[in-house]
Amino acid sequence: MGFALLDSSVYVAVARGYSSGEEVDRLTSGLTLWLSAVVLQELYAGATGEGRRFVETLERPFLESELLLVPQLSDWITAGKLLAMVAAKYGYEIIGRNRLANDALIAASAARVGIKVVTANGRDFSRLAEFCNLSWQLVSL
Repeated sequence: MGFALLDSSVYVAVARGYSSGEEVDRLTSGLTLWLSAVVLQELYAGATGEGRRFVETLERPFLESELLLVPQLSDWITAGKLLAMVAAKYGYEIIGRNRLANDALIAASAARVGIKVVTANGRDFSRLAEFCNLSWQLVSL
């Protein structure tokens, strides 16, 4: 049995009704689902009203089952190195690196423990995967 975590792009699409989540269910079938603390932070940062209740409901079972992936110091260091390598190859300006910072942290922590990232953000995760041992999969929403 493998492990997967959903990027915030997937949760947002499902919560806003852009997707029924059927493809997500298919891609994660038979896998143990984790929640990244970084994704949780992103979801709370963008949530108000009913959206906040959605995030709170989402968070609870991951906390109870201890399936919350929290970055370690080594993940922060790796994320910084990933950002530098992506910037060197693709010429990202400061704004581009800042936008990519959370994804780099998700990638570093998921790669460390061998959890596949399922995302609708293929461009950024494909570039990060060039520089670390990240397993990821694109979902069409």
